[in-house]
Amino acid sequence: MKNGAFAQSIYKQSATQLEELDTIWPNMDGSGRWFAYAQAGASDLAAGKLTISPAPSGNANNEALSSTQSAAIGDTSVVVTFGGAVTADFYKDGWFWVNDATGEAHLYRIKSHAAGTADVRVYLKDPIRVALVASTSEWSAVVNRQKLVVLSTFAQTGCTAGVPPIAVTANYYFWNQVKGPAAVLADGTLVIGDQCGQIAVAGAMTPLGVNDVIGSLGTVMSVNVATEYALINLAIPGY
Repeated sequence: MKNGAFAQSIYKQSATQLEELDTIWPNMDGSGRWFAYAQAGASDLAAGKLTISPAPSGNANNEALSSTQSAAIGDTSVVVTFGGAVTADFYKDGWFWVNDATGEAHLYRIKSHAAGTADVRVYLKDPIRVALVASTSEWSAVVNRQKLVVLSTFAQTGCTAGVPPIAVTANYYFWNQVKGPAAVLADGTLVIGDQCGQIAVAGAMTPLGVNDVIGSLGTVMSVNVATEYALINLAIPGY
């Protein structure tokens, strides 16, 4: 969480990044609503529809350090070879971790990196705690869960990210609601007090146990029929 003033209001979007992604604005205006700073993906987002983070890229999954790549305890960067070309700072504010061999189970936040494929230096916000060994340590990376979020569908390719309180232009930055009362697209027969989650209807909430809904994302506070917007007490996992 952040202490102090925020640079962007809840009901505004911005073409430029004004906060660190996934910065939490807790209990905004004392209403019990929580928001996470996010960036829309390649498509516009609608108000009141669930979003998810993008599917992890295969370019940074279970990659091995080469014979010339290593990192000592205390280093704040590591040189890696991606499985394919990446753009500069694609993984900024995301996560880097060692998934196997020496250094495994240690997780680091990503500060920045250049574009490229081979021998790309990834700068970390945290110092290396266990030395990474050339030709041995294996690593993975993912973008921040609030980066390039897209409309949620039943094909759960990423983590549920939240519900935008406003319409958002593609690639713009905004506050994604993750807790508290929110007007969310409804589908199925909602019941006050029951838990609800996502369904095949893009961005919609439906009762748990219907059409293999994936997990609880909140409880129903007030009922509205399918295709309308019901009041949901959001509880996005991880917040």
